[in-house]
Amino acid sequence: MRLLEYQAKSLFKEYSIPVPQNYVANTFDEVKKAAIYLGFPLVLKAQLQVGGRGKAGVIKACKSPEELKPLYDELTSKVVQGERVKTLLVEQFAEHTNELYLSIYLNRSKRCYSVIASAEGGIEIENVGNKVIIDVGIDGPTPKDLENIASKLRLNNSSASSLVDFGSRLVRLVVEKEAELAEINPIAVTKDGALLALDAKVIIDDNALFRHEELKVYEDTTTLEAEAKRSGFSLVELDGNIAVVGNGAGLVMSTLDILSDHGGKPACFLDVGGRATTESVVTALTLISKMPKVKAILVNLFGGIVRTSVVAQAIIDAYKSNIISVPVFARISGAESDRAKELLNGSPARMFPSVEDAIASAVKSVT
Repeated sequence: MRLLEYQAKSLFKEYSIPVPQNYVANTFDEVKKAAIYLGFPLVLKAQLQVGGRGKAGVIKACKSPEELKPLYDELTSKVVQGERVKTLLVEQFAEHTNELYLSIYLNRSKRCYSVIASAEGGIEIENVGNKVIIDVGIDGPTPKDLENIASKLRLNNSSASSLVDFGSRLVRLVVEKEAELAEINPIAVTKDGALLALDAKVIIDDNALFRHEELKVYEDTTTLEAEAKRSGFSLVELDGNIAVVGNGAGLVMSTLDILSDHGGKPACFLDVGGRATTESVVTALTLISKMPKVKAILVNLFGGIVRTSVVAQAIIDAYKSNIISVPVFARISGAESDRAKELLNGSPARMFPSVEDAIASAVKSVT
């Protein structure tokens, strides 16, 4: 589970990791109230799951009340990598002398945590030549490790001491919450050597979430997405008009990419998973029918664990029950694909030999 910045900073506060004062806002009135509390200058930051927000122009400094409404309108009109800006973090502008980079991530290939630190923050860490990289045990870096990092970053006494304290709190968060990644870029260094997390990225291991009921408050799901989860499949609502259905997250993600390459706009990501039944897929199609923007359904199935005939039967049942009426464009192969094609023959669903052919027809049908 990848937390939004404001959620990660909320978690930081639990561990006494300093962050600038901030407020979450979903309307302009809420932005105005936040600005009254914080004063100017301040920073408006779009809350999105995608990275590269700075380059996308959805993080803006606001110097005066006159700039507030134009910047709010500009940010909330943006769509970044298919994700529309709905929520802003209104944050106090933090004066600082320099910036650092620090991340702790689960290095699965080495079965340990790895730490990356740099005296250059606010940049793409891949392009930094003098970064510090160390591998540590599953308990994370020790205070001694953090002292060594501070020394290699050539921090002065007060900043070095702050880094050890700051880093130790972050280590405790990573270990206790079973995070795959905790990244702060940049960390602001103030005049007195104190550190402040200006940004925050935290990814919790999905496989560990059942041990962390307290993290459910950070689940950012719609009503349909929550209902899908309860029914045993994954659904993510998007802004387009073609619902994408498949089995396996990788297959569905690649289908989304190909659809985008063909000029199509996905309305949802729907992975029926390996334990799909006719009933669960009918439930999935029922949820799709509740998305008014959906004008077509694109099905890309490769039968491995799941039998493709199960999904085919669900499509037929959904048409017969008037659950769906929009056209279905399907590419099906693998386990019981001949049976699936036989079932769908004569139904409103159209079959295609390749996913590219199915996508081309789906895109044409909605334009």
